[in-house]
Amino acid sequence: MNIDEKLGLIFGRRSIRAYTSAEVSQDILQKLLEAAMAAPSAAAKDPWRFVVIRNRQTLDRIAAALPNGQMIAGAGAGIAVCGELEAAHDRQLSYLLQDCSAAIENMLLCAHILGLGACWLGVHPREQRINSLREILSLPASIVPVSCLAIGYPAETKEPRTRFKPEHVHLERW
Repeated sequence: MNIDEKLGLIFGRRSIRAYTSAEVSQDILQKLLEAAMAAPSAAAKDPWRFVVIRNRQTLDRIAAALPNGQMIAGAGAGIAVCGELEAAHDRQLSYLLQDCSAAIENMLLCAHILGLGACWLGVHPREQRINSLREILSLPASIVPVSCLAIGYPAETKEPRTRFKPEHVHLERW
């Protein structure tokens, strides 16, 4: 595999919002979670926690609770990415969010590599979304919902791309 093919695994990852009815197997979900937990974490605290959702009614409720998140209703599965504040480095919310974001990106890349489509649905810091997910998923008070991922076999294709903008890069100093 040459460098362009390798980088194609990154540039080809796109947000997919339409899915086929094909089931996402438990083995595939396991791989996604393993990829998530291979992410870097501040002081190796691994504060991430995951709720795998396959129940159609639960996915529908999450879709209704997340503006712009309707695609999760048609996904083969959803994964709520949460963090446990007590487990985060120095019990800092910022570290928890960084760690969970790294885990999310690993899952998105893994999904693409495995031929799945996925879309990152923001939850934190929107209080209404946080409270809705807490209620729908019966999350303990100590658990912070960060995002949900809609995951399934894609019913749409998107061309690989880069969003590189040289004007956003500064050399040596601003």
